[in-house]
Amino acid sequence: MEESFEYKRWYDKDPILKEALELLRLSSDDEKEAAKDFILKLQEDVAKDVIEHIYDIVTKYQGKGNRWYDNDPVMIRAIELLRTAEPKVQRKAALKLLLALEEKSFPKNND
Repeated sequence: MEESFEYKRWYDKDPILKEALELLRLSSDDEKEAAKDFILKLQEDVAKDVIEHIYDIVTKYQGKGNRWYDNDPVMIRAIELLRTAEPKVQRKAALKLLLALEEKSFPKNND
């Protein structure tokens, strides 16, 4: 009999994305501020209807959710952008985020 495994969080499916978000969760407030701007640049890769959905999520969870980022509306928006991006974009962003967090230096653009 095959046992199915349910991922607890949306980003648990990809080990790089999982590591990047865990490292972000453990980062200092200054690093989180820089990471938010970095992640929000994904807006260019995400459709308008997805962005409207993200604003609904921010309104629903801001200050009410149990996730580590639910108390910061900009971080909610950044994480939701990452969550709704295509897997290829998620992985690319996660790799850049990991490198930036490890080096404690965020690039000014997502090139």
